[in-house]
Amino acid sequence: MPDTWTMAGLTTIPDLFRAACEEAPDRVFVDFSGTRYSYAEARDEVLRLANGLVALGVEPGERVCGILDNGPEAVFVWFAVNEIGAVYVPINTDYKGDYLRHQIADAGARIVVAEADYVERVRAIAADLPDLGLVLACGGGIDAVGALVVRPLDTIRSAAPLPIGRAVAPSDLAMLIYTSGTTGPSKGCMVPHGYACNFARQNQWHTRLASGDVVWTPCPLFHANAAFGTLLNAVTARATASIYPRFSVSNFWPEIERSGATHVSMLSVMLSLIPGAPDSEAARRCHGQIKVLYGSPIDAQLKRLWRERFGVQHVSQPGYGMTECCMITLVSSYEETPDRSSGRRHDDFEVRILDDAGNECPPDVPGEIVVRPRRPGIMFQGYWRRPEATVAATRDMWFHTGDIGKFDAQDFFYFVDRKKDYLRRGGENISSFEVEASFRAHGALAEVAVHSVASEHAEDELKLTAILKEGVTLSEEELCRWSIDRLPHFAVPRFIEFRSVFPTTPTGKIQKHVLRTEGVTAATWDRAAAGIVVARTRRTAGGQS
Repeated sequence: MPDTWTMAGLTTIPDLFRAACEEAPDRVFVDFSGTRYSYAEARDEVLRLANGLVALGVEPGERVCGILDNGPEAVFVWFAVNEIGAVYVPINTDYKGDYLRHQIADAGARIVVAEADYVERVRAIAADLPDLGLVLACGGGIDAVGALVVRPLDTIRSAAPLPIGRAVAPSDLAMLIYTSGTTGPSKGCMVPHGYACNFARQNQWHTRLASGDVVWTPCPLFHANAAFGTLLNAVTARATASIYPRFSVSNFWPEIERSGATHVSMLSVMLSLIPGAPDSEAARRCHGQIKVLYGSPIDAQLKRLWRERFGVQHVSQPGYGMTECCMITLVSSYEETPDRSSGRRHDDFEVRILDDAGNECPPDVPGEIVVRPRRPGIMFQGYWRRPEATVAATRDMWFHTGDIGKFDAQDFFYFVDRKKDYLRRGGENISSFEVEASFRAHGALAEVAVHSVASEHAEDELKLTAILKEGVTLSEEELCRWSIDRLPHFAVPRFIEFRSVFPTTPTGKIQKHVLRTEGVTAATWDRAAAGIVVARTRRTAGGQS
């Protein structure tokens, strides 16, 4: 990675956006399913809202929450809040009840901007939000319930897009982005402007996004991946960001054709659903149009499908990171990488793999991933109002991610598992991540979770909890015998349970701590009780038998 990139000075979101508007005012900045704004038009919208927020008395450092769908207001409100030196708090649009209350209350927000459809959710918890006084509704009416006032967002827009003139520094907070809360109440990651802009610069480097490109994503703008990795990536390159409301298999290729997308960012199951869908005329017309497809996870077979079937030039899982620090490892999307790897070390962060005693692990030996920045301002500043949680995650001057990973001899990085989901059985380390990947290859399973459960012995046992695809019939024993031929003996689950739903967070992440606590239930099938013995592989002088 060139020094001119890694040592580039940090900037702020307002300055980054202002520079793009001055250099490419007439270029399309954002495209929402055909509703387009040039950089200059978007700048005017941002300044009108920024002046309206100043008129409401919003001060630098004040938190403003947004419960907004993927649409123009999700961009304009965010940039307007940052323009005046305030802190934007994007909230998952699926949140309601206590999940929603916790984040608004924890942020200490006086103002919430919400889609009209979500106003009732805020009103339902208003009594438990003493700081909240105003909801600005996109398309809503004017009313008041107690101390809570609801006004249309349009009523605060100023008539003229006047410059604000407030100074914002790279070290100032730009956002509070809340974690998923898989192990407890979600925590607000304090993200400064320098971190957000550096993350965008990283993405621009690994995607090689240029001014004539269009980067498309269906990922929500309340996540850092779409906000920084797509939208700010486009600003950095003076390119166009095409933001789709919600992922759809049937609309994917028509939308790629309509938008003229050259780069696509997707995550998780989205990447596998498209190649599994029937062919279409739109897909054929778009053959070779996409230059770069990136996301995670992407294995060798999936890469091959995207390249051979759709003519995508570069398919990659370019790096590893988390809300607290992105990107920790990174590689160009144009570089061929080993299967299941996620980038290499680069100059932004120092990364090590440590064992439980705090010693650095040699190549190919998994351990906890710890990280620290090589220069100031490119990492989160801690957990909002939770100094004890920040201290707990930062030991010996390293941030401990809670993830398990490894580097190979060529310095390629591999994610192994969450530390709490990693277990040792029969003297062998078992990665739930890797076992899950094996079971996902079974065509009858819609979703899987591999986790430990307490047993009558000293070591924990392995359990697979799975959801069957609709209309599929499969017994636990059939699935167990299928896995025996595909997994090491020590990684074959003793327990299997089929369910209709998983316990999840509002962001859809499986709560494995709940599954671990529930353990072996009345519906759990036991391989030992069924008399199925998994033989250890025997080694002979000539090899294995």
